[in-house]
Amino acid sequence: MYSFALKSIGDEDDAKEIVQDVFKSLWERRADLQLQDAERYLLRSVKLKSLEFLRNKGIKQRHHESLSSSKTELYEDTNLYYKELKNHLDDAVESLPRQCKNVYKLSRDEGLTNKEIATNLLISERAVEYHISKALSVIKIRLKKYCNINITRFLLLTFLYF
Repeated sequence: MYSFALKSIGDEDDAKEIVQDVFKSLWERRADLQLQDAERYLLRSVKLKSLEFLRNKGIKQRHHESLSSSKTELYEDTNLYYKELKNHLDDAVESLPRQCKNVYKLSRDEGLTNKEIATNLLISERAVEYHISKALSVIKIRLKKYCNINITRFLLLTFLYF
């Protein structure tokens, strides 16, 4: 039985497991079974289990290959989409008035607080809030021209993937 499974499968551990499964199944159904030719029954069971193993192995392999290719495509699509949106965002930021752009960059790129920005640029915190609000409003309008995605989804993509 083991030799037959090994020839069919080609792996010792898998062949041993198949034979063990056949004996386990036989043991669990021992009360219900009425065998005329036990040797023939066992060989046939090993043959069927081996074929089932090979079939399942092929299905698993195709499934893994399919998942691998779809992950790569999804990643590439998302990466391309992100780069395109990032370019549009950069263009929108560059179109802002000088002071508005400076405040926005210090806030988003440098991670400074409103108070730190106000101190650095010698303006009030209220002015910083105004410039950030104006920058976000302009960016939102500019991005809507280029895509059918809302700003929330763009930010979500930014934080999830990069």
